[in-house]
Order: sequence, then structure tokens, then C-alpha cells
Amino acid sequence: MIDSVKIEGFKRFKHQTFDLKRLAVLTGLNGSGKTSVIQAILLAREALLTKDDTISLNGPFGLQLGTFDDVLNSASSEKFSIELREVDNHFGARFSQPEKSAKEFYVQSAKFGTPSQNFAMAGRMFQYLGAERIGPRLTSHLTAIPHEQLNIGPIGENAAQLIEALGAQQVIAERQFVQRDAITLLKAETEAWLSALTRPIQIDTETYPGTPIVTLKYRTEVDWLRPTNMGFGVTYALPIVVAALTAEPGGILVIENPEAHLAPSGQTQVGIFLTKIAASGVQVILETHSDHVLNGIRRAIGELGLLDFTDAIIHFFDFSTDGHTLTFTPTGGVSHWPPGFFDQFQIDVAALTRIRRKGAS
Repeated sequence: MIDSVKIEGFKRFKHQTFDLKRLAVLTGLNGSGKTSVIQAILLAREALLTKDDTISLNGPFGLQLGTFDDVLNSASSEKFSIELREVDNHFGARFSQPEKSAKEFYVQSAKFGTPSQNFAMAGRMFQYLGAERIGPRLTSHLTAIPHEQLNIGPIGENAAQLIEALGAQQVIAERQFVQRDAITLLKAETEAWLSALTRPIQIDTETYPGTPIVTLKYRTEVDWLRPTNMGFGVTYALPIVVAALTAEPGGILVIENPEAHLAPSGQTQVGIFLTKIAASGVQVILETHSDHVLNGIRRAIGELGLLDFTDAIIHFFDFSTDGHTLTFTPTGGVSHWPPGFFDQFQIDVAALTRIRRKGAS
């Protein structure tokens, strides 16, 4: 598990360290640094995995960071660094501008330390699912990556292939929708959790022999429907469920905006679901703007007892230099509520109450 990430000279961060837990929630104002923390983790992983000392700022994990100057903190003139710490271990990379101007969209990386297995291995030990996920499609293309190494992909593009390949495999008991002794398979568990997040639903996949194509279809009542007739909520939620259920024990799962296109009840359920995944032995790092997701996490901790309150942390980003670190209480409370931290509901209700009182007077 990554215990902390230290960022120096990257984007808005001059010199900052962020503690992480089994479940880490990144939230706050738009453009305040949440995604930059995730990008730093992804850049460090790319630098540590590649054999080359030069890596692209555009392409890996779907990143589009531009040039070296675009990501360099204004107070730093030459380099930035990203360091990750675990118990008794630390590793990372220092990044500088390549000498050749033709490589302005690349950075020179100097690695240090030995990355842990869960951070450096390919496959489902480390999975990242971005905010801009693939929408409803009639078909998906199969990749040539062996099933043992295949993960969800940064836009969720491999969800159908993973269901087709691993649908008959057993899901870890701690991740099952309802824990029981009977064998529960990935396809059935995906349907159960997807139903909780959206609506009662069945899924099916089919590959066409001799083609690199897999199709996905859904059934909510009687007839099977194409993904294009189901809308975005189901399509956006499916990769979250598949990635979480197939994550390797001890692995890392990074998800941006899990609430996208989900109704409020589904957003609460996805918070509960990801807390359960964190409790099953996967480190979950998520970025969210949803108070419903947060409340789902709070309920999972305080009401359902799925995760110890000390195993979760919140980083709230505003436009101050350091932001705010918040913790949970045993009952699912939050240690403190800085201005701007999920307070819009109270602000709006207070305004509407004042209007009603004015009208009554």
C-alpha cells in the first residue's frame, strides 16, 4: 500500500506530501489540484515501468499534459519530482526537460528506489479509470493482451472483454454483493452490483469467431437491449464494477468521478461499494465531486462497519496552498468541515428557507 505521495515542483504543488490510506478521497474545487495528484502517481508509475529514461507527457493512461513547461511549478525552473512511500520503502522519479527541443512533449526521468510489486506490476495490480470513460457502443475491440495481464483500461474500454474472459471465475468473498459460502462468479456479481448502482439488470457478452470484436448487451425486463439503448449511467458504471471486482489483492485502484451519470442513490451505493473493495485488500484512491459518494463512504464506515475509520482519509482542495486533510470518526462523521466542503446543500436550503419566510411575512 502507498502510505504517502510527495510532489515537488509539479503543477500547483511546490512541495507537498499527501498521506494515503486504504481508502483515499480527493475532493474540492475545480482546478484546485485533485487530478494533479492522480497525474503525479500515474507519471511516477510510467517512469518506473518503462526501460527508457524519456517518457511522454501525452499518451500513457490517456494523459494530455502538454509540454514540460506546462507541468512545471512556477517556483521551479529545472525539475520536478514524485516520491511514493510505503512501510520501510520509498521510490519515485525526478523529471527534467530533455536537451533536444524536438522532445518538448517528453520528460527525462531519473528513477530512484525499488518500486513495490503492487505498484510496478502490469495487469490488475494497478488499475486506473479516468473521468472520461467510453460511452455506449455497439461493439468493442478485443486486445491481444493475455487475460491474466488485462486490466480495465483508462477509459473502461476492456470491460466487455474482461467479462467475456473472466465471467466464470469466482469473486473474492469479501467483495460479493451478499457474502455466502456458495461460489459466486464474476458475471453474476457484476450484475448484482450494477443493479444496486443503477437498476435491476442482466448482462451478456459475445465474441465473433475470426474477428477482434466483442458485443455487450443488457436486459432489464424481458428483451435484450443494445448498450446504445441503455444510456450512459449503466455504461459508465460497468467499468467501475468490473475493475473493482477483478482487482488483485494488495493492488491499487484509482478512479476519477465514479458518480458520473448515476442517480443520487447510485452515487451513494458506489461509495459503499468502493469502501467494501478497500476493505477487501485493494487500495482505492478516488476523486469525486459528489456528496452522495462521500455519504456512501460515511455510511459504509459508521453504519455498515465495512472499513475501520482509521483506514480512510479525505484531502479537500481549495485555492489555499496546502488544502485540508480530513479524517473520519467511528460513526462515519468527518473531523471538520472547511468552507466549501460539501456545504452547498445547506447554503441552498438556507436561501430557500429565507425566501419562504419572506413570502409568508
